[in-house]
Amino acid sequence: MNVVLDSWAVIAVWWNEPAAANVATLVDDADQVLMSWINLGEVLYREARRSGDLVTTTERIRRFADTVNAEVPSSQLVIAAAAWKSRGGLSYADAFAAATAIHHDAHLLTGDPELVALDGVDRLHVIDLRAG
Repeated sequence: MNVVLDSWAVIAVWWNEPAAANVATLVDDADQVLMSWINLGEVLYREARRSGDLVTTTERIRRFADTVNAEVPSSQLVIAAAAWKSRGGLSYADAFAAATAIHHDAHLLTGDPELVALDGVDRLHVIDLRAG
């Protein structure tokens, strides 16, 4: 199974939240782990706000990006994300997570309620990390 990480999943691990073990298990079992650079940017700004250290956080993001298939969005993906965003109810970053998962026929790993609610819509397969 291929998986796409939403920023929610990465932050759960980095901040040692309850879903961290669930994320680790699913990533370890995955054939391929992908993430949009848009969602990596979301992790970057959230962690930089938390730590107050943009330089160290940027280096951490770069090292992390080397461990997954980090994807710079193509124009096709930008259009797909914009279509998701145009429906309302999603942040632009969440729209990229959804579009990336569909594009790669992968399961989206998240605990974000707005994304979890979209499981099954337009070929989007979501794994709710909040569930045991």
